[in-house]
Amino acid sequence: MNAAGRWMLAAWLLAASGLFHGVIQLIEPGAWEGPVSWRKPILFGFSSALTAWSLAWVQLRVRPRRWDLAVATAGSAALLAEVALVSLQAWRGVASHFNHATRVDDFIQAAMTGLILVVTLAVADLTWRCMAHFDDWPDLTDAARWGMALLLVSCALGFAISFLGEWRLAKGLDPSAWGTAGVPKFPHGAAMHALQVLPVVAWLLNQAGFRVPFRRKAVAAMGMAGVAWLGYAMAQTAEGLGRADPGTAGVLVLLTGAVAAGSAFLRR
Repeated sequence: MNAAGRWMLAAWLLAASGLFHGVIQLIEPGAWEGPVSWRKPILFGFSSALTAWSLAWVQLRVRPRRWDLAVATAGSAALLAEVALVSLQAWRGVASHFNHATRVDDFIQAAMTGLILVVTLAVADLTWRCMAHFDDWPDLTDAARWGMALLLVSCALGFAISFLGEWRLAKGLDPSAWGTAGVPKFPHGAAMHALQVLPVVAWLLNQAGFRVPFRRKAVAAMGMAGVAWLGYAMAQTAEGLGRADPGTAGVLVLLTGAVAAGSAFLRR
């Protein structure tokens, strides 16, 4: 099995995990929100599966290297293990994150941080190589580069959320909140799935018969819109506001992003 195959195998296993826990949610319906629910293994399973599938697609289009298999094996295995630990905590009936109630919970928390670091390093490696060379249509190349860059930012924000949450927990505050209604994980999620959205947009435009220059401008506009959405998420969180309660900074970021996206699309 080659490097892309390792990512694909992980993707199918993660999707199966998300589906399995979705069935459990239907059989034993409970609270969807909150630190202890089946929501986390379901969402982590499907979200990680989409990421792994996309990384397999990228892996097939960068220049091969001798240690590709080792990096993909480590990254995919770490992603599987991290989701497995999130699922394990759900089965134990305890919170999967910011949980230091027992030594076991301490170990799982530390292990998840280490596993995500391995995944992030694998993503960083693929991002660097994607920027250097990507063997596909120019618009799909643009889409992959925007998507990988935003995914890497999402990974970095995940660590920032973790450190911020631990700091708040030490002060006796809610680790999953900021201010009155801010949601620290909002920016993390806002950047995560551009790697799926942008290539799909490019592919659909291709199927619709649009030429490469038009498709490249559309991808650039969508990429800038993705950056604007990320900026909005960060501004909302920093102001302690919820996702659907736009603040002044958030609105300004969205307007600036709309102008930038429009300029990219209308350029000659």
